[in-house]
Amino acid sequence: MRSLLILSRLLDYPDDALWQAKEELLAAVDELAELNASQQAMLKRVIEWRISGRLLDAQADYGSLFDRGRSLSLLLFEHVHGESRDRGQAMVDLLDHYRQAGFDLNSNELPDHLPLFLEFLAQLSPEEATSWLESIAPILALLAARLHQRDSHYALLLELLTQLSGSDASSEHLQEKVEQEARDDTPAALDAVWEEEQVRFMATQQGDCGETRQHQQRFSGAVAPQYLNIAQAQPNYREGK
Repeated sequence: MRSLLILSRLLDYPDDALWQAKEELLAAVDELAELNASQQAMLKRVIEWRISGRLLDAQADYGSLFDRGRSLSLLLFEHVHGESRDRGQAMVDLLDHYRQAGFDLNSNELPDHLPLFLEFLAQLSPEEATSWLESIAPILALLAARLHQRDSHYALLLELLTQLSGSDASSEHLQEKVEQEARDDTPAALDAVWEEEQVRFMATQQGDCGETRQHQQRFSGAVAPQYLNIAQAQPNYREGK
């Protein structure tokens, strides 16, 4: 599925190479048999939107969305495991899938980084790629809903991925839930996370677990990453498919 390579590139950090490839990307969209005419037109609009204006502005927009807070993290396991120990094992399992498929990592990104994951899926058969996408469809739909709330065109890319998964997951059904979430990219929320981490570190050094729990309760409503339980989606990285 060549569309996954294009989506991977658009969801990665913007750079000069992306600007240089604009016409090539637009031409490639017309050849994507897995997309219908409406999906092709939408993808072209996103390409035109993203690869326009100043590169520095695009990079700043990207950073303000995906590098501030956890709710829009493009690290897939962030939305499933958070900081639990299960996240490490999930990383190991995913790396094993990469190696078995002959997919060598030449990147400093973690294996669950969505653009990297999509690059891996693009090397698989359409059936395998669709199955993997279906397993993460709840995450894709949630990210799309949160991006829609922030009026970002990136939401359209996540919508398209959800559609390609063949899942019945939909960002539309999550809008009300997302509207009730506490934003985790505001200065107050970011300060709360920083202060919490400082107290956690000091508590570890001093053995004062009670103070840590009290602080976590104080800021429990400041940040809401909203971790997902996607066990019902039969994720392939657990099933070993």
